[in-house]
Amino acid sequence: MSTRLGCLLPLLLLLAVTAFAAEPQEMLSRPVIEGHATPASEFPEPRATALEYFDVVVLIAALSLASYFALRRRSRRSLFALTVFSLLWFGFLREGCVCSIGSIQNVALALSDRAYGISLAILAFFAVPIGFTLFFGRTFCAAVCPLGAVQELVTLHPVKVPIWLDRTLGLIPYIYLGAAMVFAATGTAFIICEYDPFVAFFRLSGSVNMLIFGACFLVIGYYVGRPYCRYLCPYGALLKLAAKVSRWRLRIPPDQCINCRLCEDACPYGAIEPPTVEQSDKDRRVARIRTVVLFALAPAVLGVCIWAGGKMGVPMSRLHPEVLLAERVRLEETGQVQGTTDATDAFYNTGRPRQELYASALDLHGRFTTAGYWLGAWVGLVLMVKLIHTSIRRRRVEFTADRGNCVSCGRCFWYCPAEQVRLGLIEGIEEAIEIRRK
Repeated sequence: MSTRLGCLLPLLLLLAVTAFAAEPQEMLSRPVIEGHATPASEFPEPRATALEYFDVVVLIAALSLASYFALRRRSRRSLFALTVFSLLWFGFLREGCVCSIGSIQNVALALSDRAYGISLAILAFFAVPIGFTLFFGRTFCAAVCPLGAVQELVTLHPVKVPIWLDRTLGLIPYIYLGAAMVFAATGTAFIICEYDPFVAFFRLSGSVNMLIFGACFLVIGYYVGRPYCRYLCPYGALLKLAAKVSRWRLRIPPDQCINCRLCEDACPYGAIEPPTVEQSDKDRRVARIRTVVLFALAPAVLGVCIWAGGKMGVPMSRLHPEVLLAERVRLEETGQVQGTTDATDAFYNTGRPRQELYASALDLHGRFTTAGYWLGAWVGLVLMVKLIHTSIRRRRVEFTADRGNCVSCGRCFWYCPAEQVRLGLIEGIEEAIEIRRK
C-alpha cells in the first residue's frame, strides 16, 4: 500500500499589515478598448459591506465553536457538524470568496502597493484565523475552512503516507506561499485563486481543467487525508508556523496515555508523534554531528537559494502581462514576427509611446529580480529549518499530536481508551489497559 501511495502522490504536484481600509477593488484595472466589448468578470460580484462584516462575525463565531469543541468539549461529532455548516456557508453560499487562503495575496499586494485598497473584511479573514491559531492551534482547519471541510468529508479510507514522502511534499506549501506573494506583490496574478482546486465546485461553474483538477484532489483525498491542506495550501503553512507556538493545543488523552497506539492508527494526517526510545551513545554522537554539519552548511545553502532566486527573476517576470506585451511589441518592431495580436493592437490604439512600455518592462524585470532574491532566501530558510528540525530529537513519553501538523479534527478522540474512561463508557484505566492488550 505504501509503495502504491508513493507512486500516486508525486502526481500532485507576517502578521504585520499596514494598509488603508477601503472598499474591495479588482487587482488590475481592465482597459476600455473602443469597439471591443469588455468580457464579464469570472469572479462573483462584491458583497454589500454589511454582508461582508456579517461574514466576519460568522467566521469568528465558527472559530470560537471549533476551538471549544476541539479543546474543551472534545467532541468529534460537534466538529463534524460544524464542518458541514462551514462547507455550506463559506463554500457553496459564499462561493469560496473571500477566503482566508486567498487573502494572503490581497495582503501582499497592499504591502507592496499603497494605492491598492484592502477592505477590513478581507484583512479580518486573513488575520483572525492566525490569531485563533496562536491561542488554540489549527482549529480553523478543523471545521471552519471550506477547502479543508470538503476534503475531511471524503477521507473515508485513509492510508499512511511514508514519512520521507510526507516531509518532502510538506515543503511545497512554503514554496507556494513565497511564489504567491511574489506574483501578488508585483501585480502579476492571484495564483492561489486562479488554481484553487475546489472553487469551481463551490460556484458550480468553471473551466473543465479546474473541475478535473479538483476532482483529482477529491479522489486522492479518499486515500490520502487532506492532500491539498498538507501538500499545497499556503495558508496552512502560515497556520503551521503559528500553531508551533500556540498557547493551548489539542491533547489526545485527557489524562494518562497508556501508549495503545490507537490514536496513531486513527489519524489520517500523520500528525501523531510516538514516544521516543532511548538512544545509544553512538546514535547520540551521530545525531550531534549531523546537526552541527547542517548548521555549518546553512549559510552555503541559503546563498545558493538566494542566487537561484535572483536568476529566476527575469523568467518569472515574463508571466506579467506588461512584460509579455513589451516583448511582443519589440519582436514586431524588429520584424522578428509577422502580424499583430489583439493585445498589441490594443496597445497601438492607446497611442502610448513604445519606450515608455519598454521602460516599464525593465522596471518589472528589476522588481522581479529583487523579489526572486527574497523568494530564494525564504526557500533556503525553510529548507534548512526543516532539515535541522528533523535532526533534533525531542524526548516524548507518550503519543502526542504534533502542534504544526495536527488540524484538531478530533478523529483520535473516540479511539483513545483514556477518553472512553472520561466519557464513562468503560470502568477505569485498568480496563483500558486490558482493552489495549486485546
